[in-house]
Amino acid sequence: MRFTSETSSDGVLEQLFLLGDIPGVLWTARGADGTRPLIALGHGGGQHKKAPDIVDRARRFVAECGFAVVAVDAPSHGDRPEHEEFTRIATEYEARLGAGEGLAPLIAGFQALVVRQIVPEWQTVLNAVQKLSHVGIGPVGYWGVSLGCVIGVPLIAAEPRIRAGVLGLAGDEASAETAARITVPLEFLVQWDDERVPRTQSLALFDAFASTEKTLHANPGSHGDVPAFETDSTLRFFARQLG
Repeated sequence: MRFTSETSSDGVLEQLFLLGDIPGVLWTARGADGTRPLIALGHGGGQHKKAPDIVDRARRFVAECGFAVVAVDAPSHGDRPEHEEFTRIATEYEARLGAGEGLAPLIAGFQALVVRQIVPEWQTVLNAVQKLSHVGIGPVGYWGVSLGCVIGVPLIAAEPRIRAGVLGLAGDEASAETAARITVPLEFLVQWDDERVPRTQSLALFDAFASTEKTLHANPGSHGDVPAFETDSTLRFFARQLG
C-alpha cells in the first residue's frame, strides 16, 4: 500500500493511496491512533472515490463518529483504466434501459464480474487498511447505493468482517439468492419514483435479505433524489451498530 498524497482540513486527514493497481482514499481523524470502526463506501455508476457526496459522507463519519472511512474506484471509473468487460456491460445496460428491454441476463453477467474481481479487490483493501496503526482491526460497515449496492450485496455476503450495511437503489434481478445469505443489520433506500429500478424489484431485494434487523427507507422522487437527511440516519445507524 503506497500513499501518494496527504491533506487535512477541519481535523480530517485525507490520504490517497495505490494498492497494486487499485486507487483509493482513506479518511481518518488527524492524529488518530489505535483501533476504530471502518466504513467502506461504494460509489455510484459514473462516479468515483472522491465524488462530492462520497467525500461529504466520509468527512462526517470521521468528524462526528470518529470512524475511519475508505473508498476505491470501481473498474472503468475514476483513476482506473478502462475495463473492457465492465464498460461493455455498462454500455449495453444503458441501451437496454433506454429501450425498455429486459436487463436480468445482463445484470447476472455483471454480478459474476463483481464476485470474480471486485469483491476480492475490496477484501484486499480491507486487509491493507486494517493493518494501519490509525485504523486497526475493528468492526466494518459498508455503505453503497445503485452501483455501490450491486457491488455491496455480494461483498457483504462474502465478507464476515462487515457487521452492518446501508444499501439501496437496486433490484433483485440477479441478487436475491446472494441477498438471502446476508444476516447483518441493514438500512435499505428506495426512491419511490425511481426511473431506473422498478419499485417492485427494489422491494423484492429488500424482502430477500435474511437480516432480522432491516429497515426500509422509502422516499418520493427519482433515482438521484435521495434526501440529504438520509445521511443523518446513516450516521446514527452505523454509530449504533459499530460504535
